[in-house]
Amino acid sequence: MEPQKEARTLGDPVARSSGPSRSQTPKDEERRDGDTAPAEASLGAEADGALADSAFADALWELPVEPAERRPECSRCSRPQKVCLCPFLPLHPLHISTHLYIIQHPAEESKVLRTVPLLAACVPQDKCKVKIGRRFSEERDPELSTICRKSDTLILYPGAEAANLEEFILESPIYPSTIIIIDGTWSQAKDIFYKNSLFRLPKQVQLKTSISSQYVIRTQPTNRCLSTLECAAAALSILEKNNYIQETLLRPLQALCSFQLQHGAQIRLSKEHLLKNGLYPKPMPKNKRKLRKMELLMNSVKI
Repeated sequence: MEPQKEARTLGDPVARSSGPSRSQTPKDEERRDGDTAPAEASLGAEADGALADSAFADALWELPVEPAERRPECSRCSRPQKVCLCPFLPLHPLHISTHLYIIQHPAEESKVLRTVPLLAACVPQDKCKVKIGRRFSEERDPELSTICRKSDTLILYPGAEAANLEEFILESPIYPSTIIIIDGTWSQAKDIFYKNSLFRLPKQVQLKTSISSQYVIRTQPTNRCLSTLECAAAALSILEKNNYIQETLLRPLQALCSFQLQHGAQIRLSKEHLLKNGLYPKPMPKNKRKLRKMELLMNSVKI
């Protein structure tokens, strides 16, 4: 609509002028009128064109929008049917006595390459519950609050106060029956853990392992960081005293990564590896807190 505004601005002096000024002759006025007429006609045409474009755009906005069709998903592994991973899942759910509570950040729910559906497909439905959200309280989730207050519940989250899981179960008078695992990026998991007082009620434990993650299609902060599926596999194998559980749970993850690598995905090295070998593709951050984290990664200090 800008041409119309310009037309009004240019036309104002002519409209205010009631007749020829004393310094102008009739011929001068004729020449002036003759010169401005084409310009005004051109501006009017541009205005009409702008109005037509606007009307056309409005008509496009009113057209119905067809929702994008999602590929049919497998009801068991939640993968698209064409790339179903059920052949790599156990024929029957694993027999476990431990209850899993997965606290999932909402952003993870929409990711295609998430590992929680694979975990849930390998164990009995009544042994694995997924709670989606950022904030939890006794009022909003009484069930989770009750679980967190039980003496036989653990939460798997690394830190200075976290006990080694293997050592803890040897010394604990009460054998754990439930373990809580937070699913999300490391920053998301940290936010959930520290901003929900419920998660400080259970005994905090961590995995002391030197194995590297097999989830090579997603970047991890350090070489020792594991995906949610890998954490659950390691924890369950310890709690159930059965190494076969870890092997069984990792099989669909290995198949997922192999398929993705065969179809264009690349192996994602950890930030720690990239920094130590001078391969980190981005400039170092100017923020002091983020820069400190980078320095800790380079020096192999756990964060």
